[in-house]
Amino acid sequence: MTAAPSSPALPRPSLGGRLALVAADIKLAHSVFALPFAILGAFMARPTDAPWSRFAGQLAIVIACMVFARTWAMLINRLADRAIDARNPRTQRRVLVSGTLSPRDGLLFALAAAAAFIACTALFWLFFANPWPLFLSVPVLLWIAFYSFTKRFTALCHIFLGGALAASPLAAAIAIDPHFIAANPAIWFLAGMVLFWVAGFDVIYALQDLDFDRSAGLSSIPARLGPSGAIWVSRLLHLAAIGLLIAASQTEPRFGAVFALGVAAVGGLLIVEHAVLARRGKAGLEMAFFTINGIVSCVLGLAGVLDLTVV
Repeated sequence: MTAAPSSPALPRPSLGGRLALVAADIKLAHSVFALPFAILGAFMARPTDAPWSRFAGQLAIVIACMVFARTWAMLINRLADRAIDARNPRTQRRVLVSGTLSPRDGLLFALAAAAAFIACTALFWLFFANPWPLFLSVPVLLWIAFYSFTKRFTALCHIFLGGALAASPLAAAIAIDPHFIAANPAIWFLAGMVLFWVAGFDVIYALQDLDFDRSAGLSSIPARLGPSGAIWVSRLLHLAAIGLLIAASQTEPRFGAVFALGVAAVGGLLIVEHAVLARRGKAGLEMAFFTINGIVSCVLGLAGVLDLTVV
């Protein structure tokens, strides 16, 4: 891999300024894609007789873990792709490429996020007698960081990204009740839905880098199959996601009418997503990728939580 070109030295921002740069560069708001599924997984695993005060504490730690884990994964992605991003016009303004933030700072922040994640998982053992989050913390960090390297050798990199986010409902369920995932197939269907849903919209997102990926020798579904083939793969992945979502709704007896409406809404939103892409092409990526998929996760998470707690 060639080194990124050197940039003129810039004044080093304050610690708060560097944290703000990191948050903006890794788009912290995009936690919305995985966080609702972690929250839903936690509610699914909550024992019905568990005090709400206990669960509130567990849920707060789950949310903190999600933020730290995503920060780690995204910073590893930025560090791993620094030289690649420097050659891609779309990504040349990223802070590690432009020199606004040094690679050393990026690595330190990534390690700090990883340490904070591990510390948070230890709280489940300390306060709730559940050691499994801590035992699994390092494997989880390695798994969610692995995606950043997959486009160097496989066009299935989108599946690996989906797998990284699919860990969120499973990990949250284990944090609440480590026995839950062995007895409830619905949580696995939900995780599978996240995998195929994320992989499907990541294929769409990768369309904007099709020419660059081909010229740089990087692997992706669009680079391998072209725009038309990639769009059909995305449609099939999203069809599989809907099938798994229906399976989750049918195998979890506590899901009822509200979750069913959520499933129907998700199906409709994914149809709209592909209609926007078909009509507007790359011009519709912002709406298809960010807006619609953010709504998908929030709608489904909210519908599931309502069915489990209110209805």
